[in-house]
Amino acid sequence: MSTEGGMRAVIAALLANLGIAVSKFVAFFFTGSSSMLSEAIHSVADSGNQILLLIGNKRAKQKADDHHNFGYGRRRYVYGFIVAIVLFLVGGLFSLYEGIHKWQHPEPLTDWWIAVVVLVVAVGLEGFSFRTAVKETNHARGDRSIPAFVRAARQPELPVILLEDSGALVGLVFALFGVGMAVLTGDGRWDAVGAIAVGTLLVVIAIFLAMEMTAMLVGESALPEEVAAIRLALEASDGVRRVIHLRTLHVGPDELLVAAKIAIANNDTGAQIARDIDAAEKSLREAVPTAKYVFLEPDLDRTPKE
Repeated sequence: MSTEGGMRAVIAALLANLGIAVSKFVAFFFTGSSSMLSEAIHSVADSGNQILLLIGNKRAKQKADDHHNFGYGRRRYVYGFIVAIVLFLVGGLFSLYEGIHKWQHPEPLTDWWIAVVVLVVAVGLEGFSFRTAVKETNHARGDRSIPAFVRAARQPELPVILLEDSGALVGLVFALFGVGMAVLTGDGRWDAVGAIAVGTLLVVIAIFLAMEMTAMLVGESALPEEVAAIRLALEASDGVRRVIHLRTLHVGPDELLVAAKIAIANNDTGAQIARDIDAAEKSLREAVPTAKYVFLEPDLDRTPKE
């Protein structure tokens, strides 16, 4: 996946959400709608999340040092996890609180048409942001479906933006439903229902995001197609009879650690082994450019190929 593409999606989402947040707060001021307030807080949380992703991407570029020999790439995962927590606490829990409060103390909506106009405009802006995220995703996901891409991705930005934008669009539909039913029935509790639905949606997305970011923080291997490419590149190299063991680990979204034990011929000289390892490493890096740290251990081929 292209980190540059992920950053484009983040910036597009940030610009859209800043404008949407302001308009929603203005609409809440005039209407008093709980659904509108929940959506405004949702947009503020999303904007903050995108700023966090940008900060994480910048801080992850710090060079490796004596304390972090493999660099700071995993900071992007840390900030992605913080995004999930912010979405849960600021967006989800506040929306649930506001919805429950207004259910217990319903109030009629005033100037409801302002809320409807703002929500419809917000759907258009969020749709633009979501379209950008899908476009960048299509460049990176290959043959995977979008849900499978979100689960398999090793870079946090595009999955986060995809989930945020899709959640924002669904949340806007919930808010429109709540406002519309409150106007049609004259019962302000429908507005509370919209706020509760938005809050529940945000909590579900936040929990899923937290689980995905936790897996990345713990450490994930290369994608299956990358592992296959690494194995093929090594075994196609002169002097490598086969790959005995292969382990991979993402030390950052775009940085892969590869450790392999390779079988060599029994009669190879030290100089020949060194040349073969260099050639195998070069071939591996050409096959998988994200393989930044490569460690190859030669061993005798005790179970040679037939």
